[in-house]
Amino acid sequence: MSDSSTNKQYDLAVIGAGSAGFSAAITAADAGAQVVIIGHGTIGGTCVNVGCVPSKALIRAVEPIFVAQHSSRFDGIEMSAKVTDWQAVIKQKQALVDDLRKAKYSDLLLAYDAITYLEGKAAFNEDAQLIVNEKVINAKKIIIATGTRPSMPSIEGIEDIPYLDSTTALEQTTLPKSLIIIGAGYISAEIAQMFARAGVKVTIVSRRGLLPEAEPEIGSALTGYFADEGITIIKDIVYKHIEQINGAVNLHLQDTNGTRIITAEQVMIASGRTPNTDQLNLKAAGIETTNNAGVKIDPQMRTTRKNIYAAGDVTGNDQFVYMAAYGAKNALNSDELTYDNSAMPAVVFTDPQVASVGYTEAQARAAGFEVKTSILSLDNVPRALAARDTRGLFKLIADAKTKKLLGAHIMAPEGADSIQTAALAIKMGMTYEALGSMIFPYLTTVEGLKLAAQTFDMDVKKLSCCAG
Repeated sequence: MSDSSTNKQYDLAVIGAGSAGFSAAITAADAGAQVVIIGHGTIGGTCVNVGCVPSKALIRAVEPIFVAQHSSRFDGIEMSAKVTDWQAVIKQKQALVDDLRKAKYSDLLLAYDAITYLEGKAAFNEDAQLIVNEKVINAKKIIIATGTRPSMPSIEGIEDIPYLDSTTALEQTTLPKSLIIIGAGYISAEIAQMFARAGVKVTIVSRRGLLPEAEPEIGSALTGYFADEGITIIKDIVYKHIEQINGAVNLHLQDTNGTRIITAEQVMIASGRTPNTDQLNLKAAGIETTNNAGVKIDPQMRTTRKNIYAAGDVTGNDQFVYMAAYGAKNALNSDELTYDNSAMPAVVFTDPQVASVGYTEAQARAAGFEVKTSILSLDNVPRALAARDTRGLFKLIADAKTKKLLGAHIMAPEGADSIQTAALAIKMGMTYEALGSMIFPYLTTVEGLKLAAQTFDMDVKKLSCCAG
């Protein structure tokens, strides 16, 4: 329910009305607590409004275009598809966003009498009291869950040109002819491919290349697949300045060959996200932040001020909606639970999809493990052969001494739905031998995990179908 009153004593006050905030509020209300959610702006946070939901809806919308363009991989099949009305695509996407925001956020407030919703800007005073609309909110425990916003790169002239970010790019009702995307992380990769498949000439520019945090084999392969779709990727550069001349954006770069200019109709900034902490007066309240402006927390989600916690993207860690919800619940039970992301799955919704869990090879070595790896290309997976689409690979990381799985990395057109099997294997401390001896359904993408596990010690090309 909504309430403008601030005289009430609450068990919990949640700053932020997104996934983390609602997760904490509902969990507390179900346990009998009186809760107030302080929201500012559109209810629902990043995921449903401007992140996961709209981006994945548009990615799916343009997928048939790629499928049609590559239908000739099957003899006797010919298809065609194209964008006929981008404004209609955006309208349908927005209708989904509006429906989910209402069903999963706004309407939920009506179902919980113990939750009060208060609209306003929140900040702390020097005594760590929570102030909203110039009134003190009395609460035994406070959770900061204010999320993040797109961050800006330090490029001369960027403030003087009309640029897109990951929010406004998904709201464009007309497609540009060409687009420069600055940044090459997962947000950039997903949106770049979506626009390219819709017919936009896309150039990605970054210092470190595509998906720099991913396994190098995956980043390299995906770069090639993007090139096949006409996406240009420029890396190992220094940004000089950016300007708009006669309706075109000119990005001036320097690389080993000298200075060059990249030109496009529009530019999108996707160089990272900044925690929303600058308006909260945290320093005055004795609440410390990290180098990336995130709220500093311990493994129990506690800040440096007693009875004040933080969860979700605002911490600067694990910026995934499901981890925000998980962290918020942990904050409510901080005496019993410790935040554990050791088996946290992550997915990049490119095509092929990129999914990972656990250590990368570099991380495992840095952690002191004697590392053993297995790499299986998708042309060894029967599912991929039947689909006539062998783009991708499986890479497993294991402790060479114990044979326990430390990490799994999948790139496959249907790879995202396979990563949870690897997450469970890592969580349960399985060895690659145990994973390789399990029964997997034939002609599935997830069977690639079994084959990759077997690849540690054998040549799977010598196995018959379904063997092992």
